[in-house]
Amino acid sequence: MKISDALLDDTELAARLRLAVTRLARRLRQQTAGEVSQSQVSALASVERLGPLTLGELAAVERVQPPSMTRIIAALEEAGLVERTVDERDRRIARVKTTVAGQRFLERSRSRKNAYLAARVRTMSVEDRAVLARAATLLEQLLEGEE
Repeated sequence: MKISDALLDDTELAARLRLAVTRLARRLRQQTAGEVSQSQVSALASVERLGPLTLGELAAVERVQPPSMTRIIAALEEAGLVERTVDERDRRIARVKTTVAGQRFLERSRSRKNAYLAARVRTMSVEDRAVLARAATLLEQLLEGEE
């Protein structure tokens, strides 16, 4: 690390982090490009993580309007990645859950992204990899309580 890196003020550091994280996220998204949209992948991952959800609950989690979520889920349903089931207690409510195909899709997507990133990390020195490990911990701490 250069001395000048350590002397960045908070605003400059935030700008560099934002750009680096944004570019890395774009590269990782490209590992699943063409299959489904990023909004669809995000919604699918939320359904997998949180269990069967109503469209309203999912829209709130994803921070999108319900009509947008309806379109996202319709596309995922058409692709066979999610299915809607009627709530047993209130038949007016439908819940969305991942299908086996949806779970496999997420596993493949994560595997490709992890492989891409692991290949990039392998090109770095042991010291730089240790710094990345510490940075990953710090980034996780930055996000604690945000979700």
